[in-house]
Amino acid sequence: MSFGGKYQLESQEGFVEFMKAVGLPDDLIEKGKDIKSVTEIEENGDQFKVTVTTGAKVMINSFTIGQEAEIESLTGEKIKAVVNKEGNKLKTVLNKVTSVTELVDGNTLVNVSEFIISTCDIL
Repeated sequence: MSFGGKYQLESQEGFVEFMKAVGLPDDLIEKGKDIKSVTEIEENGDQFKVTVTTGAKVMINSFTIGQEAEIESLTGEKIKAVVNKEGNKLKTVLNKVTSVTELVDGNTLVNVSEFIISTCDIL
């Protein structure tokens, strides 16, 4: 199944909490929480171009599966990362954020992002 297509954001859970955890300022979180984004994915073999349009902001990331690429994060920071394809899922780790995008059917993408907080014991 191809990821190629255009997808409209229908809903998001935990947006405010997640954006605070990754360090987005409160004013940007407030502006962004009700804006619906459109994601367009172009796929040519292992090469992908993902364009996310949120209001006036357009974020474009191009990458080849399994190869290091510079990916723009939600905060606007450019991070070197590797995107892997596992069946109908694209998985990447950007700093402390793990993102898994799953193609559920030809019309639905589900993206789950997790912010990893490291803990350690102090002796």
